[in-house]
Amino acid sequence: MRPFIYDSPLTVQEATSRVAPESAFIAGGTTLLDLMKLEVLNPALVVDINQLSMRGIEMRADGLRIGALEKMSDVAVHSDVTTHYPVISQALLKSASAQIRNMASMGGNLLQRTRCGYFRDPNTACNKRDPGSGCAALDGENRMHAILGTSSSCIATHPSDLAVALVALEAEIHLRGGSTDRLIKLDDFYLLPGDTPHQENQLLPGELISEIRVPLLPWAQKSAYLKIRDRESYEFALVSAAVALDIDGDRIRDVRIAVGGVGTKPWKLPAVGQALIGKPLHQETFTAAAKLAADGANPLKDNAYKIELVQRTIVRALMNLGGVA
Repeated sequence: MRPFIYDSPLTVQEATSRVAPESAFIAGGTTLLDLMKLEVLNPALVVDINQLSMRGIEMRADGLRIGALEKMSDVAVHSDVTTHYPVISQALLKSASAQIRNMASMGGNLLQRTRCGYFRDPNTACNKRDPGSGCAALDGENRMHAILGTSSSCIATHPSDLAVALVALEAEIHLRGGSTDRLIKLDDFYLLPGDTPHQENQLLPGELISEIRVPLLPWAQKSAYLKIRDRESYEFALVSAAVALDIDGDRIRDVRIAVGGVGTKPWKLPAVGQALIGKPLHQETFTAAAKLAADGANPLKDNAYKIELVQRTIVRALMNLGGVA
């Protein structure tokens, strides 16, 4: 790790005004410190934002509001979250080890960097880390990499389980900066790699995620997060599915679905949802709709298995949630 200057401002205005191109915000530090030790990131200034007033978990008339500095572990067990949006709680509990959840912030989780091994190795080519250097994963080990939203410049998957659940629920994030104050849908916040994979989101220099807003969705009480991984303990997703289901008798009235582990960003599946609306709660219904999940997939030599796996994961999540044997 290289030397750096440490600062701990007391207000958002102070924090955002001190940020320069070669600087970084730190909250829990569970991603940033790892990358600094690997010298993937080398900020000259580290701005600690833990003194800022960006906390709170509150269920309001228009939905749930979560301060960006709230710890993942606290949000996961909060009664408003477990009651009204169990998919968020489950995604958080399956995100990391208990020790990491006790340190990591909600905003930091949404901004964590990919776990692609080539990104984390400064000795290999990575357009996300070093624009224009190439993508070693294209012809390298790519079993864990994305099949949706990829480009010739990058095939790295997005790592956040929480983001998948929030995208499924059409959540928004509040962004604050020195001269900015804006609200943006999380799904729109994340960018596809295209020719600029180093630009991962729409965060402007000096901006912070200050709050997460989840819209009121009464039937999200019937929601769940299913994560398929190589081992049940701390591990990143091969494929995951966040599903919220609105049932009228034995038919589907509405549904929200997003998947993780397969896309370069949390991958929303409106076509799959549309194919389910008005249909009966049957495995055959789920299977037919889930086939649409892999539309546009671009698998490589080691990750073609994800095409079938993402479909099976969606079917299993729907069957579990709909009580279909």
